[in-house]
Amino acid sequence: MSEPRISPAAAADALVEIHTRRDQAVTVALVPGWYWPALGGLMVAFTAAVETHRPWVVAVGSVGYAVGLGTLVARVALRHRAQVHGSLLGVRGAAAIVGYVLCLVALGLVTGFAAESAGLAWPATLGTAATAGAMTASGQSLMGYLRGVMTSRPIGGGR
Repeated sequence: MSEPRISPAAAADALVEIHTRRDQAVTVALVPGWYWPALGGLMVAFTAAVETHRPWVVAVGSVGYAVGLGTLVARVALRHRAQVHGSLLGVRGAAAIVGYVLCLVALGLVTGFAAESAGLAWPATLGTAATAGAMTASGQSLMGYLRGVMTSRPIGGGR
């Protein structure tokens, strides 16, 4: 039995469709823009609650943070059912995420310690606010970079 002959035009059309579907799946899997300021707000509120040094405020802030974070993550996970396979991110994508997180942590620590050495009140909250602002300003840029990394990888191999 001979295999059906596929024309070059049909093969090209199929390849375009595969690329289009992959681009759609990658776009759906990325973290939405509202996530970054929402997470930053939760972080700042939690840190401020801890810095009050009042047990009842720390307790309320902790519960509020846990509920808020759970809701935030659930909303993103339920809205975006597509998941990115690790091989699609590759080493460049993973390195970008790790570098991004390390930069945010360094920014928060440097800002917090600088605020403390300057004698400012609530230095940890100030450090967290700087981190939240940086996340809000740059989170979508990270998503854009990761989208580019994932959509530039070869389809069906080249891991």
